[in-house]
Amino acid sequence: MRVVGLLSGTSVDAIDVAAADVSVEVGEDCAVGLRLLGHAEQPWPPGLAERILAVLPPATTTAAQLCALDNDIGRAFGAAAVTAIGSLAGGSADLVASLGQTVFHDIDGGVCRGTLQLGQPAWIAEATGLPVVSDLRAADVAAGGHGAPLASTLDALWLAGPGGPRAALNLGGIANVTVVYGPGEPVLAFDTGPGNCLLDLAAARATGRRFDAGGSVAASGRVDGDLLRRLRAHPYFALPAPKSTGRELFGQDYLDRAPAGHVDGPDLLATLTELTASTVADALAPYAVTEVVVSGGGVRNPTLLAALRRLLPGPVWSISDERGLPAEAKEAYLVALLGALSWLGLPGTVPGHGGRTATGAAHPTVLGRHTPATTPASRPAQPAPARLTLTVREPATGTGGRTAATR
Repeated sequence: MRVVGLLSGTSVDAIDVAAADVSVEVGEDCAVGLRLLGHAEQPWPPGLAERILAVLPPATTTAAQLCALDNDIGRAFGAAAVTAIGSLAGGSADLVASLGQTVFHDIDGGVCRGTLQLGQPAWIAEATGLPVVSDLRAADVAAGGHGAPLASTLDALWLAGPGGPRAALNLGGIANVTVVYGPGEPVLAFDTGPGNCLLDLAAARATGRRFDAGGSVAASGRVDGDLLRRLRAHPYFALPAPKSTGRELFGQDYLDRAPAGHVDGPDLLATLTELTASTVADALAPYAVTEVVVSGGGVRNPTLLAALRRLLPGPVWSISDERGLPAEAKEAYLVALLGALSWLGLPGTVPGHGGRTATGAAHPTVLGRHTPATTPASRPAQPAPARLTLTVREPATGTGGRTAATR
């Protein structure tokens, strides 16, 4: 099937879209084919990204604001899908898969209690006339998992093979890794901590821009060892996998609790770059990986990549493009794959360790919920119901009275 995948990451930079032909050979040895058709970044409508950022933790919000955002994000995703079908998918597709926009990820005592992604799928179905698979994390959370990182499903299929173990590293707002062994073997997947999210906060404060382009400001600064030690002391970094996190933990409050004092501008960005690199390196060091394949927005930050290579010099470092998946679109292609698996009723998670999935769930789950297509051809041929017959079952009286009546 031809699938369009949609998502917006933690950094809320843009709507990432990708189109792919997904083939699945169902059976005991299930084989998956992913033919990449193209990808793009669609800009947010004016003001919408700022409205999303304004409700992210530690901000508070209202039900009215969340309702408006859910529908406005859905409309924006619908428009992005229409554009992608025309420009990337050759004018037609069979399915749209949407990961949505995460606005809250509820972790309590190392357990994921719930997760909230906005982007009402009915708008996408209405705009495209196609069925939509959305809400891809919730079923995994209900089964005891973290609902993240779902990239482990694609990584396990993509990187397994001789010469491992290998690691896939995604440098989004939050950084996550998947450690992959041989084909069919359990994988390990977890969020390591902050990726670009703290860098973006510091860049906005220092330069007024949304991010530090190319890591140039950080490259001109000096790492403050004292601040770095305070930031690294957070207990999340010592938790065992599987684990997940978000802006709820690593946002402005996190920086405020480890006051930077005199550290600002380039020095703060340099220190936060070292924080991301050192926590990723520490997370991967125990697994003696032979290669680290990097994707996500962080690949455009040579200062961050240089720090990673310096702190973890053992493995070969490569960009996902070298293995066929564009670094900036890997997660959008992942969403397309997960959507196809869901549509076919196949699990969207892979085995982890200890008898659980890579996300920590007690069992594999079919991910997502389905919104029907809205084209005239897909609409019911029969009219809406016009009459109702109601049968009421009455309590047993022991007197031989009626047990049911039709009215």
